[in-house]
Amino acid sequence: MGKIDRFAPEKLIIAVLISKLEMYNSLVADLENHFGPVDYTSSSIDFKFTHYYNNEMGKEIKRLFLSFNELISPDTLSDIKITTNKIEKNFTVKGNRKINLDPGMLSLKRFVLATTKDNGHRIPLQKGIFGEVTLLFMNKNFSSLPWTYIDYQSEEYSGILKEIRNIYKNNLKMLKQEHK
Repeated sequence: MGKIDRFAPEKLIIAVLISKLEMYNSLVADLENHFGPVDYTSSSIDFKFTHYYNNEMGKEIKRLFLSFNELISPDTLSDIKITTNKIEKNFTVKGNRKINLDPGMLSLKRFVLATTKDNGHRIPLQKGIFGEVTLLFMNKNFSSLPWTYIDYQSEEYSGILKEIRNIYKNNLKMLKQEHK
């Protein structure tokens, strides 16, 4: 019989879609209030992979990735998604979101996104939130799966996630040293 142990801590990443860049500083302050200091911010990327969000958010949408200094247990992902949904509501204009937040957890082996949408490849976590293994890390690269969103298959996103993964590896080393 296998030994039940606590989950290894993982790196919280929030993928941000934003159409009103003037909201960015307030958003980061709100996110840091909930999840602690940001330790990585990507440059903004024009979001041209789909028009899915255009009606609600407008056509000038940017993607940014934020990661947070504090490593957390992956079993908190559903609560984080619920919190980010509430934060999104604070940034609506006339009932339309101007910010979309997709929280995920990065381990050395995978990147998992949280979602409220059910599908055959998504696992129920709790409280109406599902987890999706979006990318696997194999052979020194992130590999997509048949259901991986097209933007997450891009080299640009992979490069950003590799940078964050390196920060995470350093976080784990420091955590090990603290527990010696």
